[in-house]
Formats: sequence, structure tokens, C-alpha cells
Amino acid sequence: MVEFKDVSVTYSSGVDALNSINLKINDGDFAFVVGPSGAGKSTLIKLILKEIDATSGTVLVNGFNLSKLKRRKIPKLRRTIGVVFQDFRLIPTMTVYENIAFVLRVIDAPAKYIKSRVPYVISLVGLSHKAKSYPTELSGGEQQRVALARALVNDPQLIIADEPTGNIDPALSYEIVGLLKGINECGTTILMVTHEHDLVRSFGGRIININKGNIAFDEFIGGSNESK
Repeated sequence: MVEFKDVSVTYSSGVDALNSINLKINDGDFAFVVGPSGAGKSTLIKLILKEIDATSGTVLVNGFNLSKLKRRKIPKLRRTIGVVFQDFRLIPTMTVYENIAFVLRVIDAPAKYIKSRVPYVISLVGLSHKAKSYPTELSGGEQQRVALARALVNDPQLIIADEPTGNIDPALSYEIVGLLKGINECGTTILMVTHEHDLVRSFGGRIININKGNIAFDEFIGGSNESK
């Protein structure tokens, strides 16, 4: 669960990024976060990951009260969250398998678990035949699937997808969101930040619109073409 209670963020430059927002994302939710550039979407994500602190208010994420969270506990918080970035952030000298296994190795997961878990998540994103390929041998859509598998491999409670379709062909965007929807149906909470309003209208669901540091609206809409 993610909850913001009267959360404001004012940067040292004097910019008010968020203004006393209240927001609750329940376990198992799928929510799109939309809004123009500079609206406060990135600030929202940085707060959840505890990359920055709120100026005022309370941020709760997966059972952690971030205003009271000690620095040494931040890695524990972040292990409950998977992040998918727009620019993939794959390690070019590692294969698909190695890129995903790396996430588990840095937290000292048992070798036996890595050996079973990594092929499983690779199969979930439909890339079993590319396990030994390097990022440069993959299309943009395939690279984003690897990034999604990497975010999923640690079995996080929450996945944040930050503009995950920004660098791939528009037709593939629907596949990526379809994969995220499938992961959500298995119980993982998904928060997807996007500028692609056509995509949002097509899939529908919960839409959180942020504008000038405020939540302009937070409501459910029906999808226009959910079979896509």
C-alpha cells in the first residue's frame, strides 16, 4: 500500500512540487499517473523510493513510514519495489539472464533460487529464446521486456513503471501495458507514469492526474479498446 497524507514538497529553489496531496494506492491496484511535464509526477516517484523527503506530511509505502525510516533501512524498503525505467538501464556487457540475475545476486539470494526464479520471469515476459542474448542484440521492445523482468524478479509488492513505453514503437506500447496488466492480475500493485493519453484511454482503469503539484482528479474510466 502507498499512502500520502497532506504531503507537500518544496525544493531548495523555492519550487512547490507538491501541495498537500492526499492519495491512497491499495495493494493490488493498477493506476496510471498522468499530467504535463513539471506537474509533480517525478517528485511523487522520488518520494515513494525515498530519493527525497517530503517537506511536510506523511508518506507510507509497503508498511514503512518514510518520515521515520532510518537510512540503513532504505535498501529494505527498495527491495519491496521494482522499477521499470524509460531508458531500460540494462548492463550492456551482460546477457538477458545475467542482467536479471544480477538483481538477486546483489542481495545475496541463494544460487538455487536464482537458477529457478530467473528463467521463470524471463518466460513471463516471453523472452526464453533470448536468455543468452546481449542488450545490443535486442529490439527496444525486447529490452523493455528485460527491464520489466528485472523489476519483477525479486517478487516486489509494488512495481513503478516510469514512462516504460517512451522509447519503444507505439504498437509495442500496448504489449508492455498488457504485460503489466497481467502481472497486476497476479496480485502485484502497479503504478505507471505515462504521457501517452491514447494508451490510458484504450486500457482504462484508475487514472490519477497531477497538475501543478495538485491531484486534478483521481477516478476510474472505462477502456475504449481493452482487447488491444
